[in-house]
Amino acid sequence: MKKILIITSHFPPSNLAAVHRSRLFAQHLPSFGWEPIILTVHEDYYEEKLDHNLEKILPKGLRIEKVKALQTTKPRLVGDIGLRGFRSLYKRAKQIVQTETIDIVYIPIPSFYGALIGRMLHASTGVRYAIDYIDPWVHFFPGSQQVFSRHWFTTQLAKILEPIAVKHACLITGVAASYYKGVQDRNPHLSKSCIFGAMPYGGEETDNLKVEQLNMEPYLFTRVPGVIKLVYAGAMLPKAYEPLEQIFVAIKKDKASFGLLQFHFIGTGKSPNDPQGFNIRPLAEKYGLWGSMVFEYPQRFPYLDVLVHLNAADGVFILGSTEPHYTPSKVYQGVLSQKPILAVLHQESSAVTVLKESGGGLVVAFNGVEGLAHIREKFASTLQQYLNWLPTFDPDTINYAAFNDYSAKAVTRKLVDLLNVVVAEPGSFHSSNHKHAAAGPLQ
Repeated sequence: MKKILIITSHFPPSNLAAVHRSRLFAQHLPSFGWEPIILTVHEDYYEEKLDHNLEKILPKGLRIEKVKALQTTKPRLVGDIGLRGFRSLYKRAKQIVQTETIDIVYIPIPSFYGALIGRMLHASTGVRYAIDYIDPWVHFFPGSQQVFSRHWFTTQLAKILEPIAVKHACLITGVAASYYKGVQDRNPHLSKSCIFGAMPYGGEETDNLKVEQLNMEPYLFTRVPGVIKLVYAGAMLPKAYEPLEQIFVAIKKDKASFGLLQFHFIGTGKSPNDPQGFNIRPLAEKYGLWGSMVFEYPQRFPYLDVLVHLNAADGVFILGSTEPHYTPSKVYQGVLSQKPILAVLHQESSAVTVLKESGGGLVVAFNGVEGLAHIREKFASTLQQYLNWLPTFDPDTINYAAFNDYSAKAVTRKLVDLLNVVVAEPGSFHSSNHKHAAAGPLQ
């Protein structure tokens, strides 16, 4: 088998969402002829609350190497685990590369600083390296334009470090193509030396089976006769608040029509560990919906706990943003809960097509910022249609084949197709024959 060294600063029992990218790749890579080695920082150095249940769903026999890192200080000067563990990760990675046959090093980011380890390993050992963009690195936050602000410094540093990190990468992947589009634009030389490919987060059916085996029960809410509970799980996208406000406007206008309907927002807060970091509550209070129709649990909850609450809900609520690149991975996870989906998505999101083809849910599709009024006009009628559908919903009628491309195994297969290209002899690579490849030969 070929060997891939995955360097990720967080891994289970960390409960950060990004750990599932590496976890699911590691689970399915062996079935495609690749042996994964996980190199991560030991959980003793994590700041977030640990979720040891996640360790129970790791693939058996997975090789995990853990290194030490600097502890956080008071006052907290350096928090990023990629920086605190940088030296140890690089040192151990170099040892592995020098003593074993490693075909490629794969580095999911963030932590963004970890991408520099790939460049350093390439310089010192010649090993090929790839970078996976779970989030964009050069990203303009609100406040990035304010000179000398924290976000301004972060953006300026990203502009300096990213071209150094990607310079000799042979493969760059991302959750969506838009996540690395800026990398291509800022580094045109990569068109001759690097290929690119997008793979969304994949849904994993066996995760739901693990929930059943662990006999876990919901604790944020319980079923109440006559009350319909819809769950939105996961962080709020920065540009999702405008669509959400239009939804609340529509609900307030026809509030009496929706009976005992409740929306439960889980893990949508400002900070992973702050139970009072409400993002949804102020907007719900503005429209008189808080505590009656809208509830929020801001802090990040363990992954399997979230699955428990999806399974306990009557339906799943999906909210995209005014940007079109939202991918169907969260939709797929909702379908795996065997609950009907109500979605509000940009009309160009591929999730719209998948939901319509599968019959897994109803969608209000809008066209960016200028289409927000369409949400206000259509949401109430679509919601009523959804509520009428709920009593007769049969999960066996869903066309699950429409989601095949978004299973964790299928997503891993896409990664493997790219890996097999970049580890082949340069002369055997023909970009015109590979749909994910950029023009030009490999280095």
